[in-house]
Amino acid sequence: MSYHGWTKPLALADPVPTHRTRTAIEWPTLALLAATYALWACGTTLLYTLSPVLGVIVTAVAIAQYCSLQHEALHGHPFHTAWLNEALVFPALYPTVPYGRFRSTHLAHHHDPVLTDPYDDPESNYLDPAVWARQPHWLQAVLRVNNTLLGRMTIGPVLGNLLWLRSEARLLRRDRAVQRDWLLHLGGLALLVLWLSVAPMGWAGYLIAFYLATALLKIRTFLEHRAHEAHRARTVIVEDRGPLALLFLNNNLHVVHHMHPQVPWYRLPELYAANRDHYLRRNDGYAYRSYAQIFARHFLRAKDPVPHPLMPEDPAYTMRRNAGAVPELSKKGTP
Repeated sequence: MSYHGWTKPLALADPVPTHRTRTAIEWPTLALLAATYALWACGTTLLYTLSPVLGVIVTAVAIAQYCSLQHEALHGHPFHTAWLNEALVFPALYPTVPYGRFRSTHLAHHHDPVLTDPYDDPESNYLDPAVWARQPHWLQAVLRVNNTLLGRMTIGPVLGNLLWLRSEARLLRRDRAVQRDWLLHLGGLALLVLWLSVAPMGWAGYLIAFYLATALLKIRTFLEHRAHEAHRARTVIVEDRGPLALLFLNNNLHVVHHMHPQVPWYRLPELYAANRDHYLRRNDGYAYRSYAQIFARHFLRAKDPVPHPLMPEDPAYTMRRNAGAVPELSKKGTP
């Protein structure tokens, strides 16, 4: 990827991973998935009966953990066999995103040379400056608020899901692979509908839990990537070892995951500890001590502008990159 002469230096040599050879079954991942389903079932039933507030909160945490485990599954965990991993996360606990679409967009995102590109990175939160300049002032104001952590957690779940579903609706009309993924997703949704038809929580409570789960996930994705001339320096490290690190399955050590996506979540901390200086050199020091530091810095203050700061405001360039299509105000990745 090059923005009118913007080129990236070669990446540093990667260290040899120090994790042990993969086992046939990664039991920590399998055990955590079983615990997550149990927690979700308990939150929607027993805990909701005891206290609707507690039930919703616990269910939200379980949904967020489930999404992190889906992420592990699409990277080949806990089994070597893809269909087994897909079967494990088949129930649609996160109802707006089919697993197949998550897999396709996220694996495309893992092509590091296009990270943060508004067109080529499916998970970019930046806009092309030429597209940004054409947006009405009220929408620009909304998107600026969304670029604070408070905004990302409050309006981000709605904004992200609306843009995602609009984009998916367009693809459904012409893309057979997208149609297949949504048809499979209907089976997972059917299981969710059957459960909620008898569970005390019902749909009203579940939608609140779903919203809160999305807000939790927004904490992780808020600053995972930044605009930088070197693609090796676009991915963050958050040296947090608290409950959010477990909820996100150590993806706060995000540059380690991008370099070694085959390494399971429970090996990432030891891999990072063994090569800390290397990773910090590699990403040019893009690091935070903890999520508490991120909240302190960015809860009310944006980290980034909405328009990509390294792209030119050149409409002709925009149209070339977008292959003649009208640039869209949406990202292709999951909410």
